Amino acid sequence: MILATMAYCAPAQSTRNAFLPDGVSELGWPTMRGPHLNGHSDEIHLADAWPPSGPPVLWTRRLGQSYSSVTTAHDRVFTQYQTLAGQYVLCMDAASGDTIWEHRYGWAYEATGLYPGPRSTPTVADHRVYFTSPDAVVGCLSWDGVLLWSVDLAERFGSRGTEFGYACSPVIEQGHVLLPLGGKNASMVALDAATGRVAWHSGDEPASYASALPIRVGQQTQVVGYMQHALCGFDLLTGNELWKVSLSRGYDEHSSWPLYREPHLWISAPFQAGWQLFKVLPSEGDRAASIQRVMQGDNMSNDVASSVLVDGYVYGFDLAEAQSKAHRPSRGQFRCIDFMTGETQWENGSLKVRRSTDFDENAKTQTVGHASVVVADDKLILLSDLGELILAKANPSRYEELGRVSVLGGEIGWAAPALHRGCLYVRNQERLVCLHLGEEAFISPTVRENAIPLSELSGRYWDWSVVLGVEPEYAMDPPTSRWLVNWFIAISGCFLAAALATVGVAVVKRRRISGKWYRGVFAGWAFAACLVSGGVISLVTNDFVFTWPGCLFVALTVAIYLSKSSRRLAKTEQSKSRSRGDLYGVLIFLATCWGYFLVCRRLSLVTQWVFLFGSVTGNPPVNMPW
Repeated sequence: MILATMAYCAPAQSTRNAFLPDGVSELGWPTMRGPHLNGHSDEIHLADAWPPSGPPVLWTRRLGQSYSSVTTAHDRVFTQYQTLAGQYVLCMDAASGDTIWEHRYGWAYEATGLYPGPRSTPTVADHRVYFTSPDAVVGCLSWDGVLLWSVDLAERFGSRGTEFGYACSPVIEQGHVLLPLGGKNASMVALDAATGRVAWHSGDEPASYASALPIRVGQQTQVVGYMQHALCGFDLLTGNELWKVSLSRGYDEHSSWPLYREPHLWISAPFQAGWQLFKVLPSEGDRAASIQRVMQGDNMSNDVASSVLVDGYVYGFDLAEAQSKAHRPSRGQFRCIDFMTGETQWENGSLKVRRSTDFDENAKTQTVGHASVVVADDKLILLSDLGELILAKANPSRYEELGRVSVLGGEIGWAAPALHRGCLYVRNQERLVCLHLGEEAFISPTVRENAIPLSELSGRYWDWSVVLGVEPEYAMDPPTSRWLVNWFIAISGCFLAAALATVGVAVVKRRRISGKWYRGVFAGWAFAACLVSGGVISLVTNDFVFTWPGCLFVALTVAIYLSKSSRRLAKTEQSKSRSRGDLYGVLIFLATCWGYFLVCRRLSLVTQWVFLFGSVTGNPPVNMPW
């Protein structure tokens, strides 16, 4: 079984959880994977269906940037977020969402980057709150938000394999804080939960983005590390590396949590790498602990959304592309497969649409899409990356949907839900929402009467990727020489087409091609051509053709022309004309650069930002019209 000793000291004011069966202790939702580190909740009495208006929304509040999920304990809710002022651990009242305290632990992380904000989720154990930062700093806070200790693991051991920012959440097991790090002799690090002192560090494999998973193998407690290129097992008490399986070479990343049902361990990976099933063997006598690969398959590739195991079946999203997309819904199938054989039981949610307007109501109710999963009361609670909350039966025979509402719209979200005392907490980069999922008998008239309409929360999502025609498969890869040549040819073609169009307009209007009119018309045609033609050419050639840098070139050239014109005018007229022309040119160029940056960031075109620097250092050729 998976070990989860996430007990903590209950405050005196804590009341019994009416959603738990008799004799079951309340553990809350103390980790991003729940009280048992497997996405399961012990709670029952959840509604079997939702009204058309959806389950009651108790409260909502706006938050800053973050990929952090939510954890809960007693009457409190915890998460991490950032603003331009810094990164914070936030403690809120579970009933109202009001802030109880917040702790600032660092400056904003990649605030204008593709993945801004904290990546990990705080963990609650023994009446304390543990957190990690994207810089691999781990800290421990008291129940009142006072920092008890903090350790900079990257400074102490170094860190490898987490180039996108440290994302592993703390896992507490038998007084140890377990963290995959990837430093020299520090693949896995264990700290004393009370003091932060290093208990042990072991292994030389680079880490990745999956948190540690403690499991019981016979009479031994092992710690599973899903590293960048290997699957490793460590002894919890000594830190000795017990076994290791090589998985890959070169660039790779692993974010999803492994699944464990003694003695079998199941992992899944992005890049369409599929899944693997292992058998973990304990040490017996002279035989050391070991691991054996049982089988593997390609019908379940997880990235940022982890699967769940329910009664021998795995439910999760099979990612059909290399990695999850931060700017649009990820494409693939939501599937149910047999844990031991890998046989697909059913699949649902082939997300082929490119715009929200492509959905019709019938198709929408049958599409799951890229979703995180929570299991409770024999039900699957799914939150898709489009912010749709879906209730389905945990049924291996067929996909059986019980309810669906749009909760968080307007942008892509990856945070997993948290369930506590009948309330579900969901969030994205902008907002945190608390919904009541209990049966009708557990919803008071006051709650129903004061519920916030979902129509006030859910914005509309627009998939801007349609303007690209064809997207680059890997946003982080630099442009190839072939791409750069093709882009240069396409942009040159845009300028040639703009020149021909300008001549054509002049002929039709019987106007002499000279002066400001010619320059203005040409600049407008060239800007429009570079803005639009890339997507069209991409569709025709089925290759990514990027012509937007031509827009920067046009804006820069217009700015230079306005500056030169104002200088000539200043020699004969008032000097104010020169300063005004310079100002207009700078404003036009800066506005174009800012718009270019925002759109590229929205579409995950990371490597294309470099053209902003190239346009500043470059000079327009002497044979341009101005």
